[in-house]
Amino acid sequence: MNQLDATFAALADPTRRAILARLMDGEASVMELAEPFAMSQPSISKHLKVLENAGLISRGRDAQRRPCRLEAKPLAEANDWLERYRKIWEGNYQRLDVLLAAMQAKKAAGDAEQ
Repeated sequence: MNQLDATFAALADPTRRAILARLMDGEASVMELAEPFAMSQPSISKHLKVLENAGLISRGRDAQRRPCRLEAKPLAEANDWLERYRKIWEGNYQRLDVLLAAMQAKKAAGDAEQ
C-alpha cells in the first residue's frame, strides 16, 4: 500500500480522526487518548497501530510513558493531492457562475423588452 492509500485508509475511521484531532493539541499517552472513548485499551492500541503504520503518528519513550505525537508530512501529502482536485472543482464552479450570469442577463433583457 502506498503512503497516500495508507493515509486515506487510516483517516476513514472516525475514532482515528478523533485521535489525530486530539494530538493536534500536543502529544498524549495511550491512556489519555483512550479516555474519551468507550472502548478497551487494546482497541485503542489497534487504532494507534494503524495510525503509526500510516506514518500519521509516532511514539516516543519517556520513562514508563510512550507518548504519541502527530506527524504532519502524510497529512500534507494528502492535502496536496486533494488541492489539485479542489482547483478543478473551483474552475468548474467559476464557469457555471459565468453561465448563470449570462442566462440571468439574457432573461432580464427579455423581460425588459416586454
